[in-house]
Amino acid sequence: MAKLWFKFQRYFRRKPVRFFTFLALYLTAGSLVFLHSGFVGQPAVPQNQASPAMGSPAEGAELPFLADLHLGRGFRDTGEASSIARRYGPSFKGKDTSERAKLGDYGGAWSRALKGRVVREKEEERAKYIGCYLDDTQSRALRGVSFFDYKKMTVFRCQDNCAERGYLYAGLEFGAECYCGHKIQAANVSEAECDMDCKGERGSVCGGINRLSVYRLQLAQESARRYGSAVFRGCFRRPDNLSLALPVTAAMPNMSVDKCVDLCTEKEYPLAALAGTACHCGFPTTRFPLHEREDEQLCAQKCSAEEFESCGTPSYFIVYQTQVQDNRCMDRRFLPAKSKKLIALASFPGAGNTWARHLIELATGFYTGSYYFDGSLYNKGFKGERDHWRSGRTICIKTHESGQKEIEAFDAAILLIRNPYKALMAEFNRKYGGHIGFAAHAHWKGKEWPEFVRNYAPWWATHTLDWLKFGKKVLVVHFEDLKQDLFVQLGRMVSLLGVAVREDRLLCVESQKDGNFKRSGLRKLEYDPYTADMRRTIAAYIRMVDTALRGRNLTGVPDDYGPR
Repeated sequence: MAKLWFKFQRYFRRKPVRFFTFLALYLTAGSLVFLHSGFVGQPAVPQNQASPAMGSPAEGAELPFLADLHLGRGFRDTGEASSIARRYGPSFKGKDTSERAKLGDYGGAWSRALKGRVVREKEEERAKYIGCYLDDTQSRALRGVSFFDYKKMTVFRCQDNCAERGYLYAGLEFGAECYCGHKIQAANVSEAECDMDCKGERGSVCGGINRLSVYRLQLAQESARRYGSAVFRGCFRRPDNLSLALPVTAAMPNMSVDKCVDLCTEKEYPLAALAGTACHCGFPTTRFPLHEREDEQLCAQKCSAEEFESCGTPSYFIVYQTQVQDNRCMDRRFLPAKSKKLIALASFPGAGNTWARHLIELATGFYTGSYYFDGSLYNKGFKGERDHWRSGRTICIKTHESGQKEIEAFDAAILLIRNPYKALMAEFNRKYGGHIGFAAHAHWKGKEWPEFVRNYAPWWATHTLDWLKFGKKVLVVHFEDLKQDLFVQLGRMVSLLGVAVREDRLLCVESQKDGNFKRSGLRKLEYDPYTADMRRTIAAYIRMVDTALRGRNLTGVPDDYGPR
């Protein structure tokens, strides 16, 4: 054997070209074997076995198995396949498992390329990119709802949110801002101007600075295009100067709520007013503020096209709020010059500070700051969150502090007070469920809740007492009064901040007061979490705060402070 191997080496050493020829033949043979193994098991699909529904290749249809290649290696019978089906709809699932087994499992680079092509085709079916557009904070290109996420924004998330609300267009800006609308009211610009990656999806473009990447939502169902559920605002007397109060009017002999709401939504107005056989559209203004509701019986005239709906009369209008966002109060910025006064927005945790910040930003057009830094709030659009609280660039500063030194650092304060029973539960939900989430049932029933009440209930009282004692110029606002009479209470707050605000802007805030920072009431506890001992302790703190307020000639706590 050794002798044979020696002869073999000598044969190639005498003529090296023989060695290289042999090596080339060896590599070629190996490549052929490798390629052959990649096609083992792939069926030849004769024309007579093609599915009749698919048609023959001669008619322009793909071979039957091509529709299933995206379910190749790594996707068969896994959760990933089902999640993709949920994302793109039932048509993405392909054939059933038995037929896929019959057609074979197509893996490798070819399968991945085809899978990518199928995904892109599905995305194009869902939404079509139509270009980069100019945007302006004073006059938005898309004037429906909007939301921000400076950490996790993606193209799909924006499209999905707009499609769910029945909008025809979705636009992304600044890598993190999503705007929806029914028509584009801006000029098209160069694609190069939309140059910012999405915050949650590197490699995907999400507009630019004052530039929108706009998509038309292809898969919006006709039912969704009815613009979702309009909000019933009530029955109101006809305004004195109708053409100025509600500038768009259309006669509708076959009146229905949907028809009037659709018209006003299409015209980009947030109010739809039904007046018998006429539909009026407009904004809430001082001429039509929606503050004095009338008895609904005065509007109880049936719609000609809807048997069970009221469509108002020429003298008394039924008013709905459409899904069009009132952009008169959506522009926000930092203060143009550094403020010499530091004004606190002080509250006990859970007393509605984030909601109050939302209202103040809409009312004044300026960002609010914070004594702390909360990344989740920054990601949701509170851009003043990152500024140092002494920067002087924000209109007021959120704080929960209650020590003398901390309080005296501020020149004035808005002190927001809330029913302690509600505030404690709200803060407990925030602590264990996030800003708009909920604590789990186990937290309420476990040791966490009693310990929380024991530690936080005294703080609720001392927080208010400290601010009343050490605060330099304190405006007390009760959370319950702010909810009940937002227009008046917000006006008081804005006045302390030293900003002149038009009434129309405050009316705009009223129409979108909840924003994205209100916890839904769908998961309220079905029982009272407060024990008798807890209630006795908290009642004593309430009396203490009430006495302190009245001692300074202020309104005491609201009468309805109670556990539920």
